[in-house]
Amino acid sequence: MDQVAAVAAARLKKPSWKDPRLLIGMLLVFVSIGGVVALVGSADRTTQVYSAREDIAVGQVVTEADVSIVNVRLDDIESGYITVEGGLDEGQVALQRVAKSELVPRGSLGKADALNRKPVAISMEGELPAQAVGGARVDVWVALPGTSSAFDEPQLLLPGAEIAEVVAGSAALGASKTTQVLVLVTDEQMPKLLGAQANKANISVVWNPAGRNP
Repeated sequence: MDQVAAVAAARLKKPSWKDPRLLIGMLLVFVSIGGVVALVGSADRTTQVYSAREDIAVGQVVTEADVSIVNVRLDDIESGYITVEGGLDEGQVALQRVAKSELVPRGSLGKADALNRKPVAISMEGELPAQAVGGARVDVWVALPGTSSAFDEPQLLLPGAEIAEVVAGSAALGASKTTQVLVLVTDEQMPKLLGAQANKANISVVWNPAGRNP
């Protein structure tokens, strides 16, 4: 009985600060707390970046008035977007379309001489398809004035061209409503389109549901 009592007394004895079991237990608690704090801190890490207030068209000069500041978690893809810390360089233009509320990609802005496509206005009468909006792809057909008939057979001039912007015009009394469709055109395609416009060709814009060149 004396031996049993001694063992029980040893178990009930208040542990000392030097007791290795107590030290190991405290270490595990601290490690657990540190892990939770690190996890919460990592999950809460956000970056201030720019997003478009409204649609930004190709060729448009972009200033701070055109963007909003949002806090988002980007992690490994942060370098792909323009941060508030990095700021907006003065005089930059949009090299690609940025939709409303979309984050502004770093590669979407640059110097004007980096543009490989330029917006050209095409005047259209009547209603356009609902799908003909900024960013949509359209085929541009041209019918030149003919000799024996009013116009020659239409020819596909710009397949899968991107719309930069659509500007609705006003209609005069008794006249059809005119809409300006700004289509992005490369330097190689530019002479043919400008030549067709100069020759008063009949130009039509047809929505391309494939979204790319045929």
